[in-house]
Amino acid sequence: MHSAALNVGTRTFNWGQRTYLMGILNITPDSFSGDGLLPIEGASSSGNWLELVISQARSFLEAGADILDVGGESTRPGAQQISQADELERVLPVIHRLARELDTLISIDTYKAAVAEAALQAGAHMVNDVWGFHADPDLAEVVARFRVPVILMHNRSSWAHAEIRERLGGRYVGVPYEDLIEDIRRDLQESVALAHAAGIDDEHIILDPGIGFGKTVEQNLELIDRLDEIRDLGYPILLGPSRKSFIGYTLNLPPEQRLEGTAAAVAIGIARGADIIRVHDVPVMARVGRMTDAIVRRPEKAGVSPRS
Repeated sequence: MHSAALNVGTRTFNWGQRTYLMGILNITPDSFSGDGLLPIEGASSSGNWLELVISQARSFLEAGADILDVGGESTRPGAQQISQADELERVLPVIHRLARELDTLISIDTYKAAVAEAALQAGAHMVNDVWGFHADPDLAEVVARFRVPVILMHNRSSWAHAEIRERLGGRYVGVPYEDLIEDIRRDLQESVALAHAAGIDDEHIILDPGIGFGKTVEQNLELIDRLDEIRDLGYPILLGPSRKSFIGYTLNLPPEQRLEGTAAAVAIGIARGADIIRVHDVPVMARVGRMTDAIVRRPEKAGVSPRS
């Protein structure tokens, strides 16, 4: 299905040759991971928060990030939705500065068509939709018109199955799946069908199985272990386990102590077929990625590994 390479701007992603890193820039005051880069009182393009974001971005790139993912709305369980205007106020100053000052690929993390369009006009290169084209019917048309890559994530998040604990954060319990992997595959194929209907080319489609989104702790663990069955759909895979609550509940640790758990999930995810890893702790996960690549992408494995 997908080609061996994806060209974005001046860069080429050669799928299967190495793992690519996406660094998370949360332009929010309420990120679950504690890394929100926006003060509680809100956005102001004249404030120091913008310099903090650019500094974070520079450090991510120096550490090996290939893509910077800019998001203005928290997607953690229990997070308050924000208006389109507020989201634009948060992300546009960041994207303008990143596009002007840094040589990097920029992803806009949004499910709103109007936000995506403004971000792409401001200099973003790709769209990361946590609802896989199911939240805003106009988003697929925007992606098709700009001819940019899109990350389509699987998501069955629902307030009915959310549980919040102060120390460990939100998780999902009792989420109904008839067959976890087959249900996820089918839902992702529905997102792909929406992309195709809008005229989006296969080589512009990246799939994300949606770790932490409408899945229990046990389901997240199983999903990472069976990620190769998602990759069998034929598209590049993005995996985002970083600091998520399934790690916290497994190890009984708050977000700021989930580095080792994230590293384990990243390493197994790469071994099972992940092409892009979306992470908060870029320097450490860059090393984890390079080490895992050295093990699972050895030249002598070419033609044998499911990753080839």
